[in-house]
Amino acid sequence: MRIIKATLEHLDLLTPLFVTYREFYGQLPYPDTSRTFLEKRLKRGESVIYLALPDDDDHKLLGFCQLYPSFSSLSLKRVWILNDIYVAEDSRRMLVADHLMREAKKMAKETNAVRMRVSTSSNNEVAMKTYESMGFRKDTEFENYVLPISQD
Repeated sequence: MRIIKATLEHLDLLTPLFVTYREFYGQLPYPDTSRTFLEKRLKRGESVIYLALPDDDDHKLLGFCQLYPSFSSLSLKRVWILNDIYVAEDSRRMLVADHLMREAKKMAKETNAVRMRVSTSSNNEVAMKTYESMGFRKDTEFENYVLPISQD
């Protein structure tokens, strides 16, 4: 398995799995809008996306993760938000997520980040166990809140 950093040339490969990921979380597919969203993130350097590919096939995507940069005012350092991670259904139990997160952790270290953050739905026990096995700890210091912004 190879982990590579996505570029604009990977959009056709990435978009279908990104759409499947969104559907997994109950969103409508919107393939064209999804592709445009990914294209903007890559063009503007607003995210880092890693792709997991088999050693012998550049046209099959096993999984991906997308990280967004942020900062911590208290530590005066960079923080990476592991916002999206998804493994194709036929590639599960191959440690794809582990390989993607190791690459993300390496990048976080190289950019002198103080931490990486991740969240998942409260019933996604497989993801929680995977994150904990990679060294993520549940945040017991801060409660997280969300403020939905309506577009009326």
